[in-house]
Amino acid sequence: MKARNATMRILAVGVLVAISSAVVAQQIYPNRVIRFITPYSAGGSTSVVMRVVGDKLTERWGQPVIIDNRPGGNLIIGTDALAKSAPDGYTIMLTTSAHVINPNLFHNLPYDPIKDFAPVATVVSTEMLLVVHPSVPANDLREFIAFAKSKPGQLNYASTGAGSPNQMSAELLGMMVGLKMQHIPYKGATGALADIVGGQVQLYLTPPLPAVPFVRSGKLKAIAVSGETRLPALPQVPTFTEAGLPGYNVRIWYGVLAPAGTPMDIIDKLSTEIGKILALPDVKERLIALAIDPLIATPEQFAAIMKADFARYAKIVKTANIKLEN
Repeated sequence: MKARNATMRILAVGVLVAISSAVVAQQIYPNRVIRFITPYSAGGSTSVVMRVVGDKLTERWGQPVIIDNRPGGNLIIGTDALAKSAPDGYTIMLTTSAHVINPNLFHNLPYDPIKDFAPVATVVSTEMLLVVHPSVPANDLREFIAFAKSKPGQLNYASTGAGSPNQMSAELLGMMVGLKMQHIPYKGATGALADIVGGQVQLYLTPPLPAVPFVRSGKLKAIAVSGETRLPALPQVPTFTEAGLPGYNVRIWYGVLAPAGTPMDIIDKLSTEIGKILALPDVKERLIALAIDPLIATPEQFAAIMKADFARYAKIVKTANIKLEN
C-alpha cells in the first residue's frame, strides 16, 4: 500500500510539473516561429512594411518571423487563412484599409470582418499619389481634369484589385470633379505598375512607395499627392489642395490583425512591441524616406479607425454605385 501511495504521489507530482511547464510555455510568448500573413502579392508596399517590422521583431524577440504572401480573391484568401488560424499569437496578418472596404462590396465573405479578428496595432499610413503615363498631355491637376473630361469614359485607371483602396481613391476623385473613367483591376501593384509604365492604362492612384522610382526616372508623371504636406521623396509634386482640389485627403492605413480569441496579454505585447519598433530612429527614417509615415495606435484606437473608415467607404461605394460579388 505504501509503495502504491508513493507511486501515486510521484505521478501526481509529474502531472503538476507537466501542467506547470505548459503554463509557463504559454506565458513565455513568443517561443517559436511567428507567421506573418499578408493578403497581397510580394513586391508591393506591404512587403516592404512587413519586412521592416518582421526583421525588428526577429531581432528583438529572437524568434523567426516568416512572411507568408497569400494574394488573390480581393484579399479574401489571405484574410480567411488568418480567420481560420489558431488564436495563439503565432499567426498574425498585415492588411490595409481594404479590410473595411470588402464588407461593403462582398456580401458572402467566408468570415466576419469584425467579429473574426482582433485589432493589434496600426503600423503606417500613406497618402495616395496620382501618376499618369507620359503620353497623357497634362502636367498638373487642372490640365489632367480638363483632358479627362474631354474624353469621358475613355481613360483607364489601374488598381491593385476590384474594391481596393486604389479604386476607392480614383472613384472619390471622379465623384469630386465629375470624371468618368474605366477601372482596370490587377492582382497586385506589380501588374498595375507594369501596365501604366507600358501605357496600357493612363492613370493610377497609388501609395507613393512603388511609384517613386518611376517618377524619378521619367517613366511616369506625378500630378498630385493627397495629404496636408508634400512628400520629402517628391518635393516638386503639389498636394491636391495646392493643385486646386481641397478636401481630397485620402490616406491608407496598414495594420496588424490577429484571429479573434487571441489572449489580450499577447495582443498587448505585440502592440507594445510594434509601437516601440516604429519609434526607433532608424525605422522612422527608413519609412519616411520611402514616403510612408509611422502610425502608432493601440488596439482600441485601431478598432475606432476601422469603424470610421468602414462608414466612409460605404458612402463611396453607394454614391459611385460600385457593385461586386465574390
